[in-house]
Amino acid sequence: MSLASEMKRRARSMIAPAVFLAITGYFGWNATQGDRGLVAFGQRQDLLRQVAADQATAKAERDGWETRVVGLRARHLNPDTLDERARAMLNLAEPSDVIVKLGPQEKLF
Repeated sequence: MSLASEMKRRARSMIAPAVFLAITGYFGWNATQGDRGLVAFGQRQDLLRQVAADQATAKAERDGWETRVVGLRARHLNPDTLDERARAMLNLAEPSDVIVKLGPQEKLF
């Protein structure tokens, strides 16, 4: 047997395992780093947690506003809430009121 034919035989016998190894590597890479891989799954989970926290914050804010708006409805007019909103909108106070000054970063509502 000549050296050239031995090299061809070995090269041919290595083609199939090399192709299967390349395919396995390709799918392994995509399973971890691809658009739908493990890394992207972790990023989506982080985004989902952030969105859930934002949703909880928005719901709490909405519930607070809803409580305040219920006091201003015609059927359930709450005089205290009406007085509070009127003073806030007109920027007025009674002489007996205690006034607390807030900084520019502090919000009352």
